[in-house]
Amino acid sequence: METDVSTGPTTDVSTGPTTEEAPARVIPDLERALEAVFMVADEPQSLVSLATAVNAPVPAVRQTIERLVADYDGVGGGIRRGFELREVGGGWRIYVRPEHDDLVRDFVLTQNPTRLSQAALETLAVIAYKQPISRGAIASIRAVNVDSVVRTLLGRGLITEAFTDNETGAIHYETTDLLLTQLGINSIEELPHISPLLEDGAEGFDERR
Repeated sequence: METDVSTGPTTDVSTGPTTEEAPARVIPDLERALEAVFMVADEPQSLVSLATAVNAPVPAVRQTIERLVADYDGVGGGIRRGFELREVGGGWRIYVRPEHDDLVRDFVLTQNPTRLSQAALETLAVIAYKQPISRGAIASIRAVNVDSVVRTLLGRGLITEAFTDNETGAIHYETTDLLLTQLGINSIEELPHISPLLEDGAEGFDERR
């Protein structure tokens, strides 16, 4: 008679699913953490930068963003929000939905009738003469941080986002028709040449200006 020499049931020595198969680790309140970052972000944020900011794995951030997008869009019977989480230039940022642009612009102009600050006027001049131009380039010309000033000009409807660089993710800004109306001109080409106002006409601006 043969003897069974096994010591018990066969043991599964596998360590579980591989890294590729493992589900993203769920971080408590990750949705709220990402929302907090989006509320103060001026530029689209990549998955890596978001993951670093909230100290969470990239897969978890990606899945959470998908849930937030669906939530804001009212998927599953929820309420469709007046804003959306949109991917632009390889990054994510909260935007007002296009159908509310005119309403928001009118609200901002009505609620903020005060005159522009000197810093805002200088930034607006840089954008007008160098458009389309990124926030980083504006800051380089003015040698100061221009984040809040750009937000002000966007809120006033004097500038708008022209496009997003696919490689860097940087948003480039240009002036709007509202600025032309405020200045009483038909085209940005009617702006006065900047050369006579500078010691060196080529300093900081194209010669055509």
